[in-house]
Amino acid sequence: MDKVFKALADPGRRQLLDRLYADNGQTLGALCGCLDMTRQAVTKHLKLLEAANLVATIWRGREKLHYLNPVPINDIAERWIGKFEHGRLHALAELKKRLEGETDG
Repeated sequence: MDKVFKALADPGRRQLLDRLYADNGQTLGALCGCLDMTRQAVTKHLKLLEAANLVATIWRGREKLHYLNPVPINDIAERWIGKFEHGRLHALAELKKRLEGETDG
C-alpha cells in the first residue's frame, strides 16, 4: 500500500489517473496530448503508477494501451475510510433522532 500512497501523492500522477478514468485504454501519445507534461515525464509517472498496480497495460499490436486499475484505490477506501464510516453514520443517525424528537415535542 505504500507504493499506492506514494503514487497518489503526486498531482501529475493523479491527473493521469483522472484522464484514464475519463477515457480508459489510452496510448502514451494520447495521454501526452491531454496533459501539460513532457513525454518523458508522463512515461516516468506511468511507470510509478504501474509499479503501484494503479495502471495496467495491454499491448495491441504496436500500441501499448494504459488502463486504470481501481482495485488498489478501493482497498485504501475499505481499509482507511470504511472502518470509520460506521461510527460516523451511527452518530448522524443519533443526531437525526434527537432533532426529530425536538420537533415532535
